[in-house]
Amino acid sequence: MRRVATGLVATVFAAGCMVGPKYHRPPIAGTPAFKETPPEGWKNAEPNEGLPRGHWWEIYNDPQLNALEEQVSEANQNVKVAEAHFRQARALIGFARAGLFPTVTAGANALSVRNSRLSPFSSSGASSSGTPSSGGSSGRSSSGASTGEFLLTGDISYEIDLWGRIRRSVTAAREEAQATAADLETAILSLQAELAFDYLELRSADAQQRLLNDTVQAFKDALQLTINRFEGGAAPKSDVAQAQTQLETTQVQATDIAVQRAAFEHAIATLIGKPPADFSLPPAPLDLQPPDIPAGLPSELLERRPDIAAAERRVAEANEQIGIAKAAYFPTVTLNALLGLESSSIRNFAGWQSFLWSVGSSVAQTIFDGGRRRATSESALANYDALIASYRQATLDAFQQVEDNLAALRILEQETQQQARAVASARESLQLFTNRYKGGVDTYLQVITAQTTALSNERNQVDILRRRMDASVLLVKALGGGWNVTDLPQL
Repeated sequence: MRRVATGLVATVFAAGCMVGPKYHRPPIAGTPAFKETPPEGWKNAEPNEGLPRGHWWEIYNDPQLNALEEQVSEANQNVKVAEAHFRQARALIGFARAGLFPTVTAGANALSVRNSRLSPFSSSGASSSGTPSSGGSSGRSSSGASTGEFLLTGDISYEIDLWGRIRRSVTAAREEAQATAADLETAILSLQAELAFDYLELRSADAQQRLLNDTVQAFKDALQLTINRFEGGAAPKSDVAQAQTQLETTQVQATDIAVQRAAFEHAIATLIGKPPADFSLPPAPLDLQPPDIPAGLPSELLERRPDIAAAERRVAEANEQIGIAKAAYFPTVTLNALLGLESSSIRNFAGWQSFLWSVGSSVAQTIFDGGRRRATSESALANYDALIASYRQATLDAFQQVEDNLAALRILEQETQQQARAVASARESLQLFTNRYKGGVDTYLQVITAQTTALSNERNQVDILRRRMDASVLLVKALGGGWNVTDLPQL
């Protein structure tokens, strides 16, 4: 027994060995700072300064947007799908961890057997064939007699994790669950950004609608002016026709805005888990300005993007799969123990003579598998290389998204100033040509041209604000929406 105990202790200590590579995060080619600079007037990000954790949309100071965003994580069905996948992955950790513990089973058996009188081994069968029967016990019941068997057993089986296969399986399951948790955060962030994007698009459509409605009223006044001048003999009929055409063309544009607005309203309803028929937003023209958004450093982006964290966790999981594949080249050692009671009669079933037990171990080694283990190992290595490439590509995409939206915000800020001057000039030009037309100096064609130019510039001014707001939302999304890798569950 002492020798057996010593051997078991040595075996348990040997279980600390693990084959396969240790994990190191793949290096990423980065830069000390972003190429694109934020718009003038934005403050530089201070250390540890970033977006509000979990409620990044509050930087827009829009109560309606805040109320809508709160509903996304609770009611959106795509979020529920991602959350269910996370719970599934978390449950699989327990499945893998169960391999670290013994498997205990119990069984019971009650059996009654009656031998046939015509059995060739029965005493009557032997006598009928002319062979004398032995007077001694043959180990079998006499012909036609009934025997019983009562058996109760408990079995313990434990695989010693000598090469780390089970431990690596647990680690791989944990890393996949962390990746799935990051997928959940990515889904929430994407849907929240999509909601903010659609909300700002809808408010921009409201601003365009207000502009076009005001323009329609101004063109109605201009049409009445041409009618009055025509009836007074001061203007030809063509001026009335031109003014009528200008009015109706603008009315078409005003009506078309409703199509865009309805589509965005329906999209918002779907994002918050409601049928479009049960949701509506009253008109409110866009009057926000892009907030200051601290971009931070490129190196910090790796810690702030949940999609990058998910890609990195799956690289770590693939590394564990390499170790699992290598462990298949080594033997499997299993310890077994059996305890039980067995008797032919229920009356003496609980006696000490019915007690049975066995203790032992087994070693199994695959000698030939036709290259299956080699193929599994090569597959694991290839998958590891692919996931490293995906991880690095995800970081490059993240850098690009931040750079794109920083550039968009800076350039659109310049366009805003230029467009404001263009709108002021167009309005002044329209007023001048209108006055000259009233004085009989210019034709109405000059007024039509000035009206078209002024409307085009005013609509472009609204559109530039829309693009700036959209770029700010996309920048927030590119920066991770205030998320941090420390938010991943440890599991």
